[in-house]
Amino acid sequence: MLEKICPVHNVPVYGEKCSKPGCYARPIVYTTIYWCDECNVPSFEPECSYCHSKCKYVATDLRPVFPEEKLLLGILWGYENPLELDNHSVWNSSSGYFIDGVKKELVIKEVNALPLSEIKIIKEKYEKLLPDINRTYIDSMVQRFVEVNKDRYFAITDEAINYIQSFQDEYSLDDMFVSFSGGKDSTVTSDLVTKAYSTNRVTHIYGDTTLEFESTEAYRCRFAESHRVLRAKNYEKNFEDLCETVGPPSRVMRWCCTVFKTGAITKKLEQVFGDKTNILTFYGIRKSESASRSKYDRESESPKITKQTVVSPIIEWIDFDIWLYILTTGIDFNEAYKLGYSRVGCWCCPNNGAWSEFLSKVHMFDKYEHWRNMLVGFAKKVGKPDAEEYVDSGAWKARQGGQGLEIANTSIIKFEPCATEDNAFNYELQNLITDDLYELFKPFGYINKELGNKRLGEVYVLDANGEVVLVLQGRIGTNRLKVTIKKTNIARANNLAAAEGKIKCQLTKYQMCLGCKACASVCKHNAITVHTFEREDDEQDLVYQIDDEKCVRCGHCVDHFTAGCYMRKVLCIKRGNLDED
Repeated sequence: MLEKICPVHNVPVYGEKCSKPGCYARPIVYTTIYWCDECNVPSFEPECSYCHSKCKYVATDLRPVFPEEKLLLGILWGYENPLELDNHSVWNSSSGYFIDGVKKELVIKEVNALPLSEIKIIKEKYEKLLPDINRTYIDSMVQRFVEVNKDRYFAITDEAINYIQSFQDEYSLDDMFVSFSGGKDSTVTSDLVTKAYSTNRVTHIYGDTTLEFESTEAYRCRFAESHRVLRAKNYEKNFEDLCETVGPPSRVMRWCCTVFKTGAITKKLEQVFGDKTNILTFYGIRKSESASRSKYDRESESPKITKQTVVSPIIEWIDFDIWLYILTTGIDFNEAYKLGYSRVGCWCCPNNGAWSEFLSKVHMFDKYEHWRNMLVGFAKKVGKPDAEEYVDSGAWKARQGGQGLEIANTSIIKFEPCATEDNAFNYELQNLITDDLYELFKPFGYINKELGNKRLGEVYVLDANGEVVLVLQGRIGTNRLKVTIKKTNIARANNLAAAEGKIKCQLTKYQMCLGCKACASVCKHNAITVHTFEREDDEQDLVYQIDDEKCVRCGHCVDHFTAGCYMRKVLCIKRGNLDED
């Protein structure tokens, strides 16, 4: 059962917001799931619609437990016959497991803390018994679950399809796509879109972070046999190499999403949709997934990728609803859920819970061991006193900044005001000046290399009227740059200090750029491209380019990230009592 209550007026909410005039408070969603002892399955309503028995409350949400996970639970609980749970109705909630409606707890933190040597024994026992699991009972259980909750299925399905169809007059099929991750939510969203428009021609964009489960890739291949799926992948970057350079991602600084997902998807959108100014994106985001997502609107502009209007047809659905839809329709889904994963994304994500981490130790033992060794190596490099404890306790997931990393020092911009000229600043760069430097001044105006004194390395930046905005003076191959500010309104600056700060933003990019493509992602005009090319000595060079024809000098790429550069934010470090941010 689902209820939405206005926290201000304490009254039921039946739409997106409270019906009271002038009330804009977000409703609080309460869900209750019941258990029918007669049918031995969960029920969305307090009275079973199949046998009409009164049901008991069990949890706020539930997901089914498949035979593969049942076997692992049987081993962990020490059952004499670990396959015993095959003939029981087993479900999971955030508070524990329910076996035939009776709660049984598993202390996941203790399980995940087991040494790898013990987990390897569990893995071997599991693999030995896996061929003997029996699926007869779960098939009959699924049939009862579907029958008991068919009213809920029709209600949520009809509402979602009607919502999706409401966009068909404003957008054509060529102006929309489904964000497909290979997870259960995007799978359901895709199926709803297919039903709503009676076609499987809608484009699906799959963000390949290179860290997906093997089962996710296998599912993507199956899914692509009947859907148009385009892969968005950063082919230029290697995750482990970046971990070595900037440290592993953490809960507060998941640079991997920006580098391997956002940038790659933005590039794919440019290829597919060209110069279209607005496209419709169907996301499988749900409010019940996290506290941050509970604040999301059903329809919004994308905060990460420009040109997108994002709609979330299943935003109010809970896990119970997702599985009710999957099991009722019988659509294919990612096999990782059968193993016990509640969410499927990057297998080593720092946001993964303890149970997901334990499952990866069991089902991806060699890969996890390699990842752990990498983390321990990083901990030693940055001077952690007990590297293994730092990793095994999960402390690495909370790390912030680039303390101990050499590249973090490139965020320092040394400068001093010119003693002989007003509005002029002398900078000492850590990278030698090349022609690439001038690309980063294009958001301030148009580069003119002919007007200045070439012997001094002068380059002028002109506005649209041909008036001088900036004068850059620095010879190629040196690291001394003088910048004279002729007009302070560059990139919407309103005074000299603000203008100088924006210049430092671009110099920060020049020193720190790792090709993450975050700048390109936030440019609404597709003016920025970042790519690498191989030199003759097999080394790679980064090329950062701004298209003069497309750039409108809005300054958004300058202002969007801390100090102008996403990597500066990732690698902020403490110096003395001050934070570099």
